Amino acid sequence: MPCPSRSDELVFFVNGRKVIERNADPEVTLLTFLRKNLRLTGTKYACGRGSCGACTVMVSEHDPMSKKIRHFSITACLVPICSLYGAAVTTVEGVGSIKTKLHPVQERIAKSHGTQCGFCTPGMVMSIYTLLRNHPQPSEDQLMEALGGNLCRCTGYRPILESGRTFCVESNGCQQKGTEKCCLDQGENDSFSPGKSSDISTKLFMKDEFQPLDPTQELIFPPELLRMAENPEKRTLTFHGERVTWISPGTLRDLLELKVKHPEAPLILGNTSLGPAMKSQGRFHPILLYPARISELSMVSKTSEGLTIGAGCSLAQVKDILAERISELPEEKTQTYRALLKHLKSLAGQQIRNLASLGGHIMSRHYDSDLNPILAVGNATLNLISEEGTRQIPLNEHFLAGLASADLKPEEILESVYIPHSQKWEFVSAFRQAQCQQNALADVNAGMRLLLKEGTDTIEDLSIAYGGVGVTTISAHKSCQQLLGRRWNELMLDEACRLLLDEVSLPGSAPGGRVEFKRTLVVSFLFKFYLEVLQELKTLVTPFSVPDCLHNPEISDLSALEDFPVTVPQGVQRYQSVDSDQPLQDPVGRPIMHLSGLKHATGEAIFCDDIPRVDKELFMALVTSTRAHAKIISIDLSEALELPGVLDVITAKDIPGTNGAEDDKLLPVDEVLCVGQIICAVVAETDVQAKRAIEMIKIMYEDLEPIIFTIEDAIKHNSFLCPEKKLEQGNIEEAFEKVDQVVEGEVHVGGQEHFYMETQTVLVIPKTEDKELDIYVSTQDPAHVQKTVSSTLNIPINRITCHVKRVGGGFGGKVGRPAVLGAIAAVGAIKTGHPIRLVLDREDDMLITGGRHPLFGKYKVGFMNNGRIKALDVECFINGGCTLDDSEQIIEFLTLRLENAYKIQNLRFRGRACMTNLPSNTAFRGFGFPQGTLVTESCITAVAAKCGLLPEKIREKNMYKTVDKTIYKQAFSPETLIRCWNECLDKSSFHSRRMQVEEFNKKNYWKKKGIAIIPMKFTVGFAATSYHQAAALVHIYTDGSVLVTHGGNELGQGIHTKMLQVASRELKIPMSYMHICETSTATVPNTIATAASIGSDVNGRAVQNACQILLKRLEPIIEKNPEGTWEDWVEAAFEQRISLSATGYFRGYKAFMDWEKGEGDPFPYYVYGAACSEVEIDCLTGAHKKIRADIVMDACCSLNPAIDIGQIEGSFIQGMGLYTTEELKYSPEGVLYSRGPDDYKIPTITDVPVEFNVSLLSSSHTPLTIYSSKGLGESGMFLGSAVFFAIADAVATARRERGIAEDFTVKSPATPEWVRMACADRFTEMIPRDDPKTFKPWSIPIA
Repeated sequence: MPCPSRSDELVFFVNGRKVIERNADPEVTLLTFLRKNLRLTGTKYACGRGSCGACTVMVSEHDPMSKKIRHFSITACLVPICSLYGAAVTTVEGVGSIKTKLHPVQERIAKSHGTQCGFCTPGMVMSIYTLLRNHPQPSEDQLMEALGGNLCRCTGYRPILESGRTFCVESNGCQQKGTEKCCLDQGENDSFSPGKSSDISTKLFMKDEFQPLDPTQELIFPPELLRMAENPEKRTLTFHGERVTWISPGTLRDLLELKVKHPEAPLILGNTSLGPAMKSQGRFHPILLYPARISELSMVSKTSEGLTIGAGCSLAQVKDILAERISELPEEKTQTYRALLKHLKSLAGQQIRNLASLGGHIMSRHYDSDLNPILAVGNATLNLISEEGTRQIPLNEHFLAGLASADLKPEEILESVYIPHSQKWEFVSAFRQAQCQQNALADVNAGMRLLLKEGTDTIEDLSIAYGGVGVTTISAHKSCQQLLGRRWNELMLDEACRLLLDEVSLPGSAPGGRVEFKRTLVVSFLFKFYLEVLQELKTLVTPFSVPDCLHNPEISDLSALEDFPVTVPQGVQRYQSVDSDQPLQDPVGRPIMHLSGLKHATGEAIFCDDIPRVDKELFMALVTSTRAHAKIISIDLSEALELPGVLDVITAKDIPGTNGAEDDKLLPVDEVLCVGQIICAVVAETDVQAKRAIEMIKIMYEDLEPIIFTIEDAIKHNSFLCPEKKLEQGNIEEAFEKVDQVVEGEVHVGGQEHFYMETQTVLVIPKTEDKELDIYVSTQDPAHVQKTVSSTLNIPINRITCHVKRVGGGFGGKVGRPAVLGAIAAVGAIKTGHPIRLVLDREDDMLITGGRHPLFGKYKVGFMNNGRIKALDVECFINGGCTLDDSEQIIEFLTLRLENAYKIQNLRFRGRACMTNLPSNTAFRGFGFPQGTLVTESCITAVAAKCGLLPEKIREKNMYKTVDKTIYKQAFSPETLIRCWNECLDKSSFHSRRMQVEEFNKKNYWKKKGIAIIPMKFTVGFAATSYHQAAALVHIYTDGSVLVTHGGNELGQGIHTKMLQVASRELKIPMSYMHICETSTATVPNTIATAASIGSDVNGRAVQNACQILLKRLEPIIEKNPEGTWEDWVEAAFEQRISLSATGYFRGYKAFMDWEKGEGDPFPYYVYGAACSEVEIDCLTGAHKKIRADIVMDACCSLNPAIDIGQIEGSFIQGMGLYTTEELKYSPEGVLYSRGPDDYKIPTITDVPVEFNVSLLSSSHTPLTIYSSKGLGESGMFLGSAVFFAIADAVATARRERGIAEDFTVKSPATPEWVRMACADRFTEMIPRDDPKTFKPWSIPIA
């Protein structure tokens, strides 16, 4: 490897400060450099692949072509620092700080309640900030585009958008502005009657408090960089790293010379293709050529024939170039450009488009490339250049297949791409279908071009190319040739479909799976193109003889043509205002901003991995099993231990105390039970060294039988984790005899990954004496981490302190898992005597930690013809994975909650947890309810279909009506449930919209709308009294300031904010006097996990208790001096030796369950709610658009309506993800494929319903809880199923119209694949189907 001379100096700026790096390593990314070298930790690591936006920063460069400064957002995790020569980087710290001055973007996102856990907030801030640097008054579309590449798992996006919209030019604002009313407010029986709802507020923040945006106050582009840009460095810059050399030539000639010298070296620009490949596939290139400074590669030239775009232009620049050209030319000439532009809008996220180059995109030849199929059919030409000279090659199927004769020679580079204009009688279209609308790789995409003989419908030229259906872009050349000379009609279409399916063949075992769906899309896209051309022909030729077939509804229906638009969500949030006589300084019930909101927005909120490096700190990386069930024969560590920087490898032998439980070992001794089980852990000086050492550890296995992955196999092998749970009431057998009809059905619900933005993180610091340990950990249950570490190390609990400042999202995934990781890290810390930091990569986190339990449910329901259900028998099986974990509690809760809102006389519920060779599944928001209740609601839908009635009628008929007892004999009153249901019907104008949906469906054959409304009775809390206890410790200091600590953990749900609201009310002093530092096991011991929606309930009672004790002690002093200030009273108390510190305690709600008898009072109270959702589906592609969602939730007297509405919206969107896009794929060997945001799609900003309304039910009270509030952390999750049932409603309509039988096998998530294949039609009929016995599928269903 050549390393002749020393490296050049790398010069760039960060936040206005000059950075000179003398030993720049090409393998170091900007993210690593910012976090480790510059200690700027506001930029977060969350996925490492540029797909989540948490590490977004702004780069500013001088553009030599336009002579202007260009600002663009990028994901720092992909950008090698060597690419930043001469650039200025702005991070969230450079935008504003709470110490100096906040930027309006930061202020508004915090005050609009756009932060919950706050981990994604710096990335959101940087995306909006960059937008404002380019467009100080952006349009709403620009805002949506800017945020398209940023993921958030907490908020549901609405408040983030709301904060961004305060900068936008008012476009479609409400006409009734200023009247405090809004046109979105009206329900069915609403007229704006004064006084009727005067106590209802719809404002969660005050816009007039925001500071204005002043574009003149932004950081200037460093003058030194301007001088450098105006006299550009022409010499070649070289940076030598440990393994890689980065060469950046200054002229085209130098580049061509280098290409001759290093023909194997790839050209790298945005690193959006090479970067992820190097990370996940371990691709490695010793020399990288970086041609960014070569102006010839970013030239654009326009001629009368077409457009030539430099290969170095970024996709974002290409998008602007095309948009400009489209505006200048007549429509007929820009068909290809329009098709490209359409795909550029949805290709990846804004940050990736800003980085990725056109040349890189073409040359990568990804099988699912969105642009190559269009360029191929559009007859694009590649202009190549080398020392020998220039030549042109066509971008055709031979080039895309990588045939040597049609490819670049090793010494050639791609200089530019020529795209010809289209002409009259030429039609070009682009199609794509992905798991979700934006920022998702396409399942199938296509480019199609047709040229007709002038004035006729005869095909003169046709070319079609597909992506996603082979190893590269596939051109259907043969089929197109055979169709030349044919007329563009039905006969041709049928023939074309047959030819295409023959030529574009996909084997049953094709990588990526979804084979039948992909085959269907191949012909569905052609049909869409067929209709588009017919439509255009009508406008081109007025007397065009309309073929008779146009009267066929399938053809005359032009709804198939429209793609779903990207629209900015709007909505109203309603809550009850506080009583007018409540003192102004009493914050309870007011929409107070999250305590850390501003710090989230400035990046100054410290998360676990943001804690600065400790002296002598080491890094740990985990080695996981590659087999699903095997005996470990040997582990060879020798090569790993020889590597530089590697200190040790921790195995089961190193554990001084107990190694987990008998059937759930921390580290395995001789047997592994799943792929992803932790076997041992490498400890090294840096994370890079530790990760390299993992590759060197050699483990020999011997496979064991049986290997079980699916619930079906587990039932066959009788493989269960715990005994069956059963509840029964009435006489079910007898009832089935007496009913009019009986239906049986099956429900399959896939699993769900937590996808908290902050991966699992722990830092263990051993103290020098008494075996003490300080553990900083991202967990929902620090006491559990403490206990596990204690037993693993065999030292008393009192030597171990766990600290939790804040957690970057948990959702149940940080209840049990952090204890395992904390214990393994602690063993490493004790063995080496060094502090240990363990931060999981996203891929490892998803592989190791498990998620929501997949479920298989069977039901048998007996009912009368009027829809009254008389008997219901449900059996549920959940896939628990390889160890017990929380599976037993989950199957208990699931069984207890199955009845949801319905009173059915004769019931039998049974539940089993299956043991399989997959990573153990664990707690997840909703704890079984979102899966189990889907079975119940599916059963209701089936009954409705059989009776020929609407599902909402069946729901109403069978709902609890009066004070009653549940199946487990717990009494409750359904009055609030009925109020939520009725208010949801009214607020959503349900009945009139149901009629509109039916009208729409009559007129449209290929698009269908669906609407559904779902009631909910959700149980809160743990089914055991001891789990409801809580404690708090409150100190008053002599200056009057108050320190509050309690046993709850801040996960983003705003528990610390609510606790200070409680303390403020009780002590009657403003919140500004108070502070919460962290949750620590040293201040409040023996805490319970912050889970089950009751963290604020129980800890609030403990804080209340402590404050009341303190106030009681101060009472005599206050009575003596009623006019005194708080500070006077505190000082007097100290003088009089009155203790100013108190422990508060809450013994907990009573809760118990006797499974022998099948009765108990397992839950302290219920949360009621209802949600209505309307969607539109595209029957040809399976895509869907969420048109509207209305939620009514019974929050009683909300402690903080802003936080509670945020919880409801966030959980609803998360639930919507569970039921629509989030799909976990496993290989037949039990390996999880979906290990990052590229393959696992959580909802993005474009998935939010176009209209999204949330109402907290007014005038509702409960005597049990603190200030009559309710815990709302989880309940909204299941309401996301309203979207699922709306999709199912639309699908059922399509099936009825096509004369297909109702199918009672329900599968969740309702992915585009499921929707498309369920809307069976002639295209799904014509595709070839494989016999499952003849091939090995790419993935297996585990539910």
